[in-house]
Amino acid sequence: MIAPLPAVDMRVICAGHVNWDVTLHVDHLPKPDGEGRITDRSQSSGGSASNAAVALAGLDADPLVLGSVGRDDHGTMARRELAATGVETLLIESDEATAVKYLIVDENGDVAVLGNDGANEAFNASDLPAETLAEADHLHLTGQNPTTAATLARDAAAADVPVSFDPGRRLPYRDYSSVLSHAEILFCNDREADHARDSGLFETVPTVVVKHGDCGATAHIGDQTVTNAGYPIESVDTAGAGDAFAAGYLLASAQETDPERALAVANACGALAAQSSGAQTTLDWESVWELVDSGQPPETA
Repeated sequence: MIAPLPAVDMRVICAGHVNWDVTLHVDHLPKPDGEGRITDRSQSSGGSASNAAVALAGLDADPLVLGSVGRDDHGTMARRELAATGVETLLIESDEATAVKYLIVDENGDVAVLGNDGANEAFNASDLPAETLAEADHLHLTGQNPTTAATLARDAAAADVPVSFDPGRRLPYRDYSSVLSHAEILFCNDREADHARDSGLFETVPTVVVKHGDCGATAHIGDQTVTNAGYPIESVDTAGAGDAFAAGYLLASAQETDPERALAVANACGALAAQSSGAQTTLDWESVWELVDSGQPPETA
């Protein structure tokens, strides 16, 4: 049995989008002019910054979410749900409506997303007090306004706070080069990694972690390349799995000298998230280590 890592009380600021998610499970993703049948419907807070923070809280870290919501019921509910999971928030209120995302999930767990930006980029770097940033152990940036992200990354680097960045689907469409010049870790999927390579962004970040979905992940750490094949699971909903992966990697790599083991922890977190419905998953170390130790997903009811 692999000995688990000790719990770490790590203060992580997660900055980025805070959404209200409406998840629609369908029998299939319809093609143009087609129709699918809704089999289940649920709602919860979402957004990559929120998703990562909820995963971190479940793993005994101390997360703070910096973001923005509207002065509406969706914003109030998102704030309450985050507080209920142990996540501290610094959410700026905007006259814009809270961003609502519709996550359409098929029977294989594959996800399509519809949504609008709403209030989720109304916050600025100046909304984070300098002393709050200086007291943090890590700054995790997710997709957001590039200027805001670049300023936060620069301020964190000046305060000797490590920075990671998971830009999500928008990496090919927004210029995040100034952010990456201050980042120590870049998280991306295969499509985003192709863009990063073509754009020369790989060379600007010491560690690039590429998520391959159900095929595991690869970490490019300087001249070293490390892989982990992941775990054989049946996905229920892959929304938020990448955010849970990032949370696990950040905590494990902060303690673990073996990068392959850090990837194993990250893949376990992502796999557990993919086995539950919705973009936010409350993880726990017992389930993570059970999966890492056995290499097999735990039985689900």
